[in-house]
Amino acid sequence: MRKSLLVISALSLTVSMTCLADIQINGFASIKAGTSTGSDKTLYGYTDTIDFKNESLFAIQVRSDLGDKLSVTAQVMGRGSNDFDARFEWAFLTYELTESMRINAGRLRTPFYRYSDFMDVGFAYDWLRVPQGVYGLGFNNLEGLSLYHTAHLGEFDSTLQLLLGSYSGDISLAGNPASADIKNIAGVTWELERGWWSVRTAYLSGKVSIDAPALAPLFTGLTQAGLPGLVAALDFNDDQSEFIGLGITLDQGDWVLISEYNRINVKNSFFAKRENYYLSLGYRFDSITPFVSFEREDHRSKSAIYQPYTTVLPPQLLQPLIAVVESQSVDTKTWNLGLRYDFHPAAALKAQYSNEKNTLTDNRNDAFAVGVDIVF
Repeated sequence: MRKSLLVISALSLTVSMTCLADIQINGFASIKAGTSTGSDKTLYGYTDTIDFKNESLFAIQVRSDLGDKLSVTAQVMGRGSNDFDARFEWAFLTYELTESMRINAGRLRTPFYRYSDFMDVGFAYDWLRVPQGVYGLGFNNLEGLSLYHTAHLGEFDSTLQLLLGSYSGDISLAGNPASADIKNIAGVTWELERGWWSVRTAYLSGKVSIDAPALAPLFTGLTQAGLPGLVAALDFNDDQSEFIGLGITLDQGDWVLISEYNRINVKNSFFAKRENYYLSLGYRFDSITPFVSFEREDHRSKSAIYQPYTTVLPPQLLQPLIAVVESQSVDTKTWNLGLRYDFHPAAALKAQYSNEKNTLTDNRNDAFAVGVDIVF
């Protein structure tokens, strides 16, 4: 049985409340512990000291049917990495336009990936965590509208999603804290499913502006040097961004193969051109599923930005300029080996070893973690 269907079923369990006639309360949790294998190795927030908080989380989701096809949904989550401080992951209204069409409005999950809606629900997939080399854009939510339409196209089940929105929040840029505003986010996702296989495509675009105080001295110095055009090539100021994604799932009951690929670019900025993908293969022995997966991150820095100025700029400007641009360069290959054991209808025990090689530095980092994923 497909894990996503199990999650949907589990998250539809209703807890009756006397004060309101139709409120659904459900949730999920992950209790995980992990460590790296050496004092000089760090991966996914783990060091060589066993950590029980890093990837643990607890979430409650509440849905209230207001009648006349209108409902409201909110999800509050506490992450161990944030000392379990409760925060709204999403909160939105849903209106059923027809039996096959609905519209959501509010704080929504950005549908970049195959498991975007369930990326925090560990019970929804076999891995201990979603593939970090692919699911690591830096933000997962937006404020806006989405329209869902489901249909049968011959022998195919079709799910189409259109969305509009914006994002404002804190990010990390060139290793420094920054604040981002992404306006005019527009996108479409389309999934076709037939029997044991499905294909999903995604396209999103938006206008990106980023305020990074740590980069201000460099931009000021370049402007004073009479190079405002170079600053414009570096800075994020309503720059057009583009996300393209493709996912394939083959699930014959025993064997399950999942793969996703995405390509990301922000024009007129030093944001690297990114290509990421993973391939995962697992086999189900009743309640036990061993798996192996491979992830690849290929982020190519835009060195063409600074190359014309290598003989023109003084070292105090050239060196930080090169450092900022090259900070976006990433080339990693990660192997994961893991096991899932469904010891309970609503809980799964998992173990996973991950080994990442940085081909730019020839360094390796790894992490081993175990955990229990629960839905209720």
